[in-house]
This record gives sequence, structure tokens and C-alpha cells, in this order.
Amino acid sequence: MGMSKYFSYIIMLALFACGESYIPKPEAYFRIDLPEKDYQKIDSIPFPFHFQIPQYAAINLERTAKNPNFLNVDFPRFGARIHMSYLPVENNLNDLLEDSRALVYKHVVKAQDIEENMIINSESKVFGSYYQIEGNAASGSQFYMTDSSNHFIRGALYFNVEPNIDSIAPVQEFLIMDIEQLIESFQWIDSGN
Repeated sequence: MGMSKYFSYIIMLALFACGESYIPKPEAYFRIDLPEKDYQKIDSIPFPFHFQIPQYAAINLERTAKNPNFLNVDFPRFGARIHMSYLPVENNLNDLLEDSRALVYKHVVKAQDIEENMIINSESKVFGSYYQIEGNAASGSQFYMTDSSNHFIRGALYFNVEPNIDSIAPVQEFLIMDIEQLIESFQWIDSGN
């Protein structure tokens, strides 16, 4: 009987050796269906500017007595928000520019790269910088715009999740086009535009 037990063991081993081995599947992310881009002009806000946002975004005013100059562009479908703050320029443009730059470079610890692009629209008197922050930084896109004499606005895109560039990259790339449209369509109301 020892031989038949040994023979049965060899046959079972051979059967298992010929079968497929289990390879664990890597963790995956959900597929995201992205909507068509259709922009609308936003000019019914209590600020001296207007711009365009996509139809899947909404304006959310977070005005309080302490912070009367906050405005958000919410993307509820994606759990994302552009936090915006408006400040009048009162002989403090250099301070506002430096503060904005410092807020961008706070992300240098987690960023792989920070790319700065100039915003220059002389006709509409809109000047500033647009930053793309690559890596697992909390904010992947930030910008500021000014007319250099009266107005200053700053914006930063944040997601409602822990930063993980692998999971948010497709949505972030999609929303970057909306930020660029916001910047390109931006106009100061009192500058004659």
C-alpha cells in the first residue's frame, strides 16, 4: 500500500503543477465617465469680475464677516473645488504676489515639479501666473490674476480626497482644461470689458 499512496501523491502533484497558478490582480480604480464641455458665463456674483465655468460646475459663495471675499467653483461630480479669494489692491501688490507664490511653494515637499506659466491679456488688463504642480501635492493647479492696480484674485484646485496622483490624474487633467478656460475668459468688470 505504500506504493499506491506514493503513486497517488505523484498524480495529485502533477495535476496541481499543470494547473494555472493564481496571480493577484493589482488594485484598480473606477472608470470615470467625463462629461462634454459646455461653458457658461458667470457674471451674477458680487465681485468686480466675470468668467466662464462648465455646466457641471457650480458657484458657491463662502462669504462671512471675517472673510467676505471667498468664492468657490465646485465640481460635485468629481469631489473637487477651486478655492478663490478676491482682494482689492491697496499699495500691497508685492505682498499679495509674494503670499501667492509662497502658498504655491508650500507644496514643494510633495511635488515632483512646479511649472509656472505667465498669464498676459493686455486687452483685458489680466496679468498673473498659473502653476501646475505635479506629484502628490494637495493642490495640483494654482493661479493668481491682477490688473496690477486695483484687483487681485487667487485660486487653487483641491480634491476632497487624500492626494494620490494615480487615482486623481484623469480628473485633474480634465479639470485643468476648465481652469484654463476660466483664466482665458476672465475679465474685470470695471476695466471697460
